Amino acid sequence: MSTQPNDDLFQSKETSSLTQEAHTGGYSAENITVLEGLAAVRLRPAMYIGSTGEQGLHHLVYEVVDNSVDEALGGHATKIEVIIHVDNSITVIDDGRGIPVDNKTINGVTMPAVQVVLTILHAGGKFDASNYKVSGGLHGVGVSCVNALSEAFDVEIWRDGFAWEQDYAKGDPISPLRKMGASTRRGTKVHFLPDKSIFSVHEYNYDTLANRLRQLAFLNKGIEIVLTDERQTDVKTGEAKTQTFKYTGGIAEFIKLLNKGKAVLHEKPIYMEAERNNVAMEIALQYNDSYSETVFTFANNINTIDGGTHLAGFKTALTRTINAAGQSLGLFKDVKENLSGDDVREGLTVVVSVKLSQPQFEGQTKGKLNSDIAGTVQAFVNERLGGFLDQNPQVAKRIINKAIDAARAREAARKARDLTRRKGALDGGGLPGKLADCSERQPDRCELYLVEGESAGGTAKQGRDRKFQAILPLKGKILNVEKARYDKMLGHEEIRAMITALGCGIGKEDFDASKLRYGKLILMTDADVDGSHIRTLLLTFFFRHMTELILRGHVYIAQPPLFRIKKGKFEQYIKDEREYVDVMVKRASDGMILTYGEGGAKLEGAALTEFMIKLNDYLAFFDKVGKRLRNERVTTDFMELFAHEGAAPSRKEDFQGEGAAPAKLVEMKKRLDEMAREFQFRAVGEPEFDEEHQTWSISFTDAQGASRKVDWALASTAESRLLLAKYAQIREQLQAPFLISYAAKTPAQVTQAAIDDADADEAVQEEGVVDSIAATADAAQNASAEVKPTAKRSSKVNQDPVEKKTPREVFDYVIEQGRKEYQVQRYKGLGEMTAPQLWDTTMDPDHRTLVQVKLEDIAATEEIFTTLMGEDVESRRKFIEENALDVKNLDI
Repeated sequence: MSTQPNDDLFQSKETSSLTQEAHTGGYSAENITVLEGLAAVRLRPAMYIGSTGEQGLHHLVYEVVDNSVDEALGGHATKIEVIIHVDNSITVIDDGRGIPVDNKTINGVTMPAVQVVLTILHAGGKFDASNYKVSGGLHGVGVSCVNALSEAFDVEIWRDGFAWEQDYAKGDPISPLRKMGASTRRGTKVHFLPDKSIFSVHEYNYDTLANRLRQLAFLNKGIEIVLTDERQTDVKTGEAKTQTFKYTGGIAEFIKLLNKGKAVLHEKPIYMEAERNNVAMEIALQYNDSYSETVFTFANNINTIDGGTHLAGFKTALTRTINAAGQSLGLFKDVKENLSGDDVREGLTVVVSVKLSQPQFEGQTKGKLNSDIAGTVQAFVNERLGGFLDQNPQVAKRIINKAIDAARAREAARKARDLTRRKGALDGGGLPGKLADCSERQPDRCELYLVEGESAGGTAKQGRDRKFQAILPLKGKILNVEKARYDKMLGHEEIRAMITALGCGIGKEDFDASKLRYGKLILMTDADVDGSHIRTLLLTFFFRHMTELILRGHVYIAQPPLFRIKKGKFEQYIKDEREYVDVMVKRASDGMILTYGEGGAKLEGAALTEFMIKLNDYLAFFDKVGKRLRNERVTTDFMELFAHEGAAPSRKEDFQGEGAAPAKLVEMKKRLDEMAREFQFRAVGEPEFDEEHQTWSISFTDAQGASRKVDWALASTAESRLLLAKYAQIREQLQAPFLISYAAKTPAQVTQAAIDDADADEAVQEEGVVDSIAATADAAQNASAEVKPTAKRSSKVNQDPVEKKTPREVFDYVIEQGRKEYQVQRYKGLGEMTAPQLWDTTMDPDHRTLVQVKLEDIAATEEIFTTLMGEDVESRRKFIEENALDVKNLDI
């Protein structure tokens, strides 16, 4: 036997070990990481707040506010303040009991209770039913998640007669809990700045927060919620923009908001409230004459968008109760069978809100309530709604007759719906004949363009990528589904074609979003009034009948460019008016010098470019105010007299005075009197005092006989404040006379300019020879467009100064200079583009711009669709009047 070491055996063991490590991918106990504290939240934030985009950013606010609302639900708080600061940090203040500050021992470590709440997941007072009888946050991860995802987090507590403070950063305490001075206040103040390294979006949307806070105020009647945005200035007060939400009527007022602008079947919402089996139930409903249902369900203030047991109980009770009422009133003589759930919910707007201890939800997002309360809700609705219908037979008859009409239309709708059903998901059977389908069969890789008009549809078919882009041209304007019953909608040819092409069916029985054949549905319409109308009609259809596609992020709007500028082979597409002005100003200001005022001050280079951009804004605001006064000279005098520097460009004291009109208004009258002597007006009145508002005004009658007024109501409008603020910024530069000249160029610059012009001429000639077909096509496309080729830029060198009298003339001249040497085309429709142009600008995934349609606030969306597309003409007229001054490029 050999006594030497067995090297072969040693090497064999080593090789075996390496082989095993390779087989397991180097995965061993050393690779197991234990995340302590809030590290898991920072590593995977989307697991806790849904996303790191705009939705997740706003969710941070909701988590903190929900804690304050829970205090209010327990009867401990009445007011909640939310403040958006200029750095997009948030402060939330309530007048509740304040987070506990006494010590608590966790795993042998003693720390203040507030630190436990803010740094340990699944820690809080909401697991104790005796402390919080009702609570929206049950997972104990809310405010601690906010702390973990904030680069700065400060808490101030007023409790036990003292103020307490503590500071955190990224979830970790950076100071001990400090006992401050004595205080009689009570409550909690939380201030946090979201961590910019985690979130892709850093700015809060005021409307998004306002909509959620308004909803909370509806759901918790009597609670006052104040939202302040320090980034914005209120147009009337000059203070930070502030809204207060407080509704003593609760969800009954919510119903009125949802039905605003609709014709209702009964004036007052039916409101029911009770507490049974430890479940507080609040239901409000009202019928309108539309053909769709609007249902909101909440559990402990959480919007259960997927429904749950509370919704199931309500639906069952509603159907049973209305059928029973119809039988007792003898209204079913001509009806073969009982009304279905869909029948009795046509035109229904309802809010179901339940509050219970320890609710069970489906998943962290809490979209569906699983607690076993369906029987409790059902018995409650049977009793209360049945009693209401017995006591109000006229209302009951209107509701039931509408449901009977819906039942009669149901059979016709079923037959029409059958026409839209396809044979299979991928075999192409039954697809609309005008659909140009794509070859790809993986839905998330496919796109469907819904294109306005057969002509643009043909161009899109030529320009698309056939592998993954499908085209469905739509002829004319589709049916307005806001005013049409289900069966009539399904009888419309263009809507049937869309439903069939999408492949996911329609209606509660047939719709299945998982069968959608295209991952992106792109609405591509012209940039004119008709195009906007068609786009709105399409959005109405998707919102009313395929809401799930919007919620899943499938619906997009294409953004074709508004302008094309071209010189030789150089071509640039410009998306909108503002970018067009920026491009033209930058091109024109090269070497340009603007001399203004009697002193001959000069602007050139970057300063001139900046001034021209501000001048563009100023002229736009001037035109808006001018539409109210209808006289350029009056608008100018108003602006010069009432503009102020600083945060408040217009001031109410300019229109106030004790016993006599203020000096500025007296001066305004003198100027108006002078214009009247020049026969610009018919008459000018004396200053008038408004007792109600304690302000003075001056009126005049213009040449057309219309009465105009200069008063605080005019000065406090948004357009006036914007005009006065912009005027204050550039007041000095608006002084005439204006001289425009060009700096003398060096010989080298002149030579280079000549070379550039020669190259451009050569490019034009070459293009004309090589691509004569494309040039002919371009000429045809440009025939109806605005095209102004002009002289070469080199001709500007050493030319005589040009004098202009007004700022508007200066602006127009500069834009004209920027256009020189370029063909400028303004697109009014998709049909003006060739197939390659449409691909390059609107369909190429590498260069196009798409706007995703999102449904952030259903209540606000309901209101705008009802206003724009519903039967209430008066509300639509009011909407047009309020927004008329914002309209540009109106094609009539």
